[in-house]
Amino acid sequence: MVKVAIVCEGKNDRDFLQALISHLGLAVVNRIIFYIFRCKSELLNPDHDRYLDLKLEIEAGQITKTLFVVDADNVKSDAIKGGYENTQEALDFLMAKLNITTISQSHIFCDPETKLGYLESFILSTISEAEKNCIERFLDCSQFHSKESHKDIINKLYNIAYPPPHYNFSHPNFEPLKAVLTQLFT
Repeated sequence: MVKVAIVCEGKNDRDFLQALISHLGLAVVNRIIFYIFRCKSELLNPDHDRYLDLKLEIEAGQITKTLFVVDADNVKSDAIKGGYENTQEALDFLMAKLNITTISQSHIFCDPETKLGYLESFILSTISEAEKNCIERFLDCSQFHSKESHKDIINKLYNIAYPPPHYNFSHPNFEPLKAVLTQLFT
C-alpha cells in the first residue's frame, strides 16, 4: 500500500486538501501523513527538524511518495521565495537537498491567472465574480490589513457564506491539483 506524505504550510491547507482527497475518493486516512509547518519559510528550510522525521519514514519504507504544497505569495513581500517561479525554485532546491526528488511532487497555491497569492486566492479564483466581489467588499470595509488576518478572514467568510460542500471542485482551476493528487495515490 502506498503511503503518502503531504507537506503543507498550515491547518487550512490540510483541511482543504483532505476535503478534495475525500471528494475524489482517492485515499483512506491511514494512507496519508500530513507534515504541517507554521509558515512557508519553515517549510522551505531543508534543515528543519520535521524533515528528519520525514527522511526516517522514507528510509524505513513507511512513505513512498511525497507532495509539497505551498503558497506562491508575492514577489513584493519576499523577493527570494515569493511569487510562483521563486517558490518553484525553492521547492526544487528543497527536494534536491532532501534527496527525495524521485518520490516527490509539488503544487503551488495561487490565483492561476496572476500566479500570485495563496490558498485563499486560489479558492477565490473558483467562484463567480459577484461572490468574489462580495468578499472583497467586506475586506475593504473591515480594514483588516495584515496578511494573516486577511487570509483567515477570507477562509472564515468563505466557509460561512458557502455551506458544505464548500468548494466548486468541478471548476477548471481544480484540474491541475486533481491530477497531482490522483497521480500521488496511484
